[in-house]
Amino acid sequence: MKKDEIGKSLGLTPLPEVIPVSQADNHIVPKDEHAAEKDYQYARENFYNVIEKGTHALEDMIEVARASEHPRAYEVVSTIMKTLVDANKDLVQMSDKKVEREAKVEKPGTVNNNLFVGSTADLQKVLKDLKNEE
Repeated sequence: MKKDEIGKSLGLTPLPEVIPVSQADNHIVPKDEHAAEKDYQYARENFYNVIEKGTHALEDMIEVARASEHPRAYEVVSTIMKTLVDANKDLVQMSDKKVEREAKVEKPGTVNNNLFVGSTADLQKVLKDLKNEE
């Protein structure tokens, strides 16, 4: 019995042939040289937008809480305030991480446990060259 016969008997239209992922054309997005910087700027703008909108929402909610004097309204104000503080902390952490990442690229860290492979004469020659450079 063919697949088409079952579909016809049930009144179904055949689906287009499915191509397995391994055989499909892989469209790999080329890595942009400045993708990390673009991502940072995009995330930074989003943080600013969220903080700004959250501040407006906080101001509006404070007015509602004052007008209603309802405990739930004050609880919402407290939650919005905590969310804004967390967003500000995340923004600062993101900036700090960027600065740290740039600092690591600029200067190498301390190198420990160096190993020189060569003869004693080779080592003396390297040390003499280093002393002459200073």
